[in-house]
Amino acid sequence: MGERLTVTISDGELAAQAAPLVDQLVADQVASKVAAQDPTLWGPDAESEASIRLSWTTLHKSSRPLIGEIEALREELRSEGVDRIVLAGMGGSSLAPEVIAATEHVALTVLDTTDPGQVADALAGDLQRTVLVVSSKSGGTVETDSHRRIFAKAFAENGIDAARRIVVVTDPGSPLAELAEKEGYRKVFLADPHVGGRYSALTAFGLVPAGLAGADIARLLDQAAAAAQVLGSDSPDNPALQLAAAWGAAHNAGAEKVVLADTGSGITGFADWAEQLIAESTGKLGTGLLPVAVDGPAAPGFADAKADATPVAIGPDTGNAAVSTTGSLGAQFLLWEFATAIAGRLLKINPFDQPDVEAAKKAARALLDDPSKLSGGETPSATDDAVEIFAPAGVSGDGTLPDVLREFLATAPEGGYLAVQAYLDRLDDASAALLRPELAKRTGLQTTFGWGPRFLHSTGQYHKGGHQNGIFLQITGASENDLDVPDRPYTLGQLQHAQALGDGQVLTEHGRPVLRLHLTDRAAGLAQLMRAVQEAQ
Repeated sequence: MGERLTVTISDGELAAQAAPLVDQLVADQVASKVAAQDPTLWGPDAESEASIRLSWTTLHKSSRPLIGEIEALREELRSEGVDRIVLAGMGGSSLAPEVIAATEHVALTVLDTTDPGQVADALAGDLQRTVLVVSSKSGGTVETDSHRRIFAKAFAENGIDAARRIVVVTDPGSPLAELAEKEGYRKVFLADPHVGGRYSALTAFGLVPAGLAGADIARLLDQAAAAAQVLGSDSPDNPALQLAAAWGAAHNAGAEKVVLADTGSGITGFADWAEQLIAESTGKLGTGLLPVAVDGPAAPGFADAKADATPVAIGPDTGNAAVSTTGSLGAQFLLWEFATAIAGRLLKINPFDQPDVEAAKKAARALLDDPSKLSGGETPSATDDAVEIFAPAGVSGDGTLPDVLREFLATAPEGGYLAVQAYLDRLDDASAALLRPELAKRTGLQTTFGWGPRFLHSTGQYHKGGHQNGIFLQITGASENDLDVPDRPYTLGQLQHAQALGDGQVLTEHGRPVLRLHLTDRAAGLAQLMRAVQEAQ
């Protein structure tokens, strides 16, 4: 993994457009002001939020005490034969530790789902060797609370003291912190409350789960520390200013999408983490940058990117990228956080709030409060073998699946995008991800793919708050074996269904087309859907 932190703008036209923006950022001393946690950089409307959201700039120093604490707990657990780490967390609580663990090749089971099958798989592991890390900034995340309840019950049923097997990461004073104290959980790590979830990679949220799994978090902080000085410097050579200016210049020219591909960085899954950071930070007030994570530089949407998108390589430029970044994982975390915050200034938005995220949660809660709307209250517009079709207004919806898909895809505006949202098991139903390149290739649209409900904590903000030129393909599936959520009036399957319907409802209220396809048999339905995509064009 290359240690030197670089940003290269290889597209000559984009470099020329970005240069004056870099010069202005240098003249305005933006980098040093970010490093000094100046909350005035994003205008008066953002100042109160920014004043309590900038501690991420010094985490390479302030997170150092965690190293010893995490190491001590890891050794303690291992001495008791407990070495399987399961993380219950969503969005900023799960994406960074997953990247750290995968990059370091240490085992971490991540639960960022409400799919009963995926949670059941995690429960089926050796509970005698398992510790559950319950990670939630607000302390009230419904998915994470559900996982905690399910695992606590499973521990107890297997004769295991649940309190000794639950470790909590949360903000001071949160409901979860209070519960942990009341229940006597094994350990509580209180994170810095002045860091937003998507900027929290180097806080306890990123470091505790990965460190317990065996990742070298001291080295990660060293990498960030080595990059901090250059990222806070008011110099045209500052990689964060260059990356932010490239995004800003591209956006000004009509390229509001940023296509992310790994080109040999040595980092695993970085685009999934960057996706939340960029989309949730910038996608608001009808503007923003839409990140599109793809499999590699040869993937549809990257190699053939049109004028509406900028291909960015994570790793060296292999010839298809307009921009490329190299550096160690700790350095890249800090680089992209600086660049995203600075891009917010260029786009004239507040990069620290997420005003549209709550709408989908509220709609899901309303559905859970009235379960009749979740069972038997829906009538598909058509059924084609293993797929029930719920077509949006303006799409006839009474034909075969290829016909409906063809009509739906035609609703995309010029220069718009397609979002595929799979409320499925990302392990057992992994083949669903193949829909992204297939649809991108056949439609020519920039196409994103998200596992539900985890994308609601990520790109979900952009979908409602960003450029309103998206169309949405929702895929839901029947669950063979549902799971009860202890002391809650709903099952995991009902929660997953409510999240899909709630988000679809909010998108529809925003005037966006949502086609929901419900797979009555997941394996057969996914195979059928892939064939239909191939026939639709």
